Amino acid sequence: MRKLTTREIALAAGLAAVSAVAQLIHIGYQSPQFGMWIDIVAVTWIIGIFLFGLRMAFVVSIMGAIIITLFAPDTWLGASMKWLASLPIWFMLGIWTLKKGRVYEYYKKWWKLLIPLSIGILIRCLIIIPVNYFYAIPIWTGLSPAKAMMIIPWQIIALFNIVQSIVDVGIAWILVYKFGLNRFAPDKHAKKT
Repeated sequence: MRKLTTREIALAAGLAAVSAVAQLIHIGYQSPQFGMWIDIVAVTWIIGIFLFGLRMAFVVSIMGAIIITLFAPDTWLGASMKWLASLPIWFMLGIWTLKKGRVYEYYKKWWKLLIPLSIGILIRCLIIIPVNYFYAIPIWTGLSPAKAMMIIPWQIIALFNIVQSIVDVGIAWILVYKFGLNRFAPDKHAKKT
């Protein structure tokens, strides 16, 4: 495993910082009934996958979650949930390309996202629904898991996570491939991620 270049570290730090700013400003939509957000916090984590591959997406997401926790201590729960919910998406996008070549070249065609994104969404929902009921909701609201299941149907949690996944990947793809951020993908990334 090669060392990260100074340029890659700087770009990863920049992507993590943008992620943290998106959390602190909290750009997005919050459901008034359930309190769940559709936001753009993890968009830069997906950009990390498209530009640099799996390892850099991991670095960007960890840095982003830590920065969010440090600068907004009340959001440690949100940072941990955002990281856990986004992990299946960027991980699946990275794993899917292991035998297919460079990530940023492979995903130039949007339709190549459909299978790994669908699998990632399924895994995300399988993880995040019970985690919401047994971890996040009890800590955030004080409700017991049984009460939370009665108040917030699992379908709502799944729907928000499906929409969030599509928003994250869609905006990241547009920024990388339509607005030209792929020019920052390093030539050394020719190695499979």
